[in-house]
Amino acid sequence: MRAGLFILALMILTVLFGPMALPEPDALDLGARFAEPSWEHLLGTDELGRDLAARLLQGGRVSLTVAAVTAVLAALIGTLVGMVAGYHGGFLDAALMRLTDGVMALPLLPLLIVLAAADPAKLGIDADMAGSEGFAVARLAVIIACVGWTTVARLVRGSTLSVRSRDYVRAAVAAGATPSRIMLRHILPNVASPMVVATTLSVGNIILIESALSFLGLGIRPPLASWGNMLTGAMDVVWSAPALAVWPGAAILVAVLAFNLVGDGLQKALDPKSST
Repeated sequence: MRAGLFILALMILTVLFGPMALPEPDALDLGARFAEPSWEHLLGTDELGRDLAARLLQGGRVSLTVAAVTAVLAALIGTLVGMVAGYHGGFLDAALMRLTDGVMALPLLPLLIVLAAADPAKLGIDADMAGSEGFAVARLAVIIACVGWTTVARLVRGSTLSVRSRDYVRAAVAAGATPSRIMLRHILPNVASPMVVATTLSVGNIILIESALSFLGLGIRPPLASWGNMLTGAMDVVWSAPALAVWPGAAILVAVLAFNLVGDGLQKALDPKSST
């Protein structure tokens, strides 16, 4: 877990403050296409003469932001669905769990491709807003979160079923506390452990999904860089300039590995029975 936290902290600090010492990621220099690494361009340049290190850090900022926002949004949706289903039970529980099963049964990648291919202009969204970095990140986060909340919902529901039968919850019911107060004050703190672990472990998967969508041209779109669309740009020159694919691919690998290490560490720390 410590190794994962160290890697994540290093990556976050690098993508936040590293660009200050590098050229602009979108600055074109056609006379320096596919330049070798140098003091001016630490990792060389791409097919348009853009600084590869600067674009790698910009892509890291975008990809990590999408992953973090999506994971939090999916956790909120899953926690709400799981707590409501587990606390109320009965018909509401059955309906919410069948909805969860239905979402889990859907083919993930084809569904995401269909959702990501929707044209924002046809939804009445201004073209300038649709082309902004913030909208691109928010759009992708919402799309992935719409299908990524199911694991958290199932885990939270199971924990809620266990917690709601405890004495302090019964005492709160007897004292006349409302269901919403009971869920927020008494149940949520006691189901936070599986929620945090599931959310952390999901971040790596979200990075891979974002990269796949961007690789297909349906996620973050140029000129804004992400690790996925950097791989797309490198596809045609992978044999002549392999560094254009190696660096974003390695960044994805390291980020996913780091988040999985943190998730495994949290699981062992919050659930001692799982550690051997």
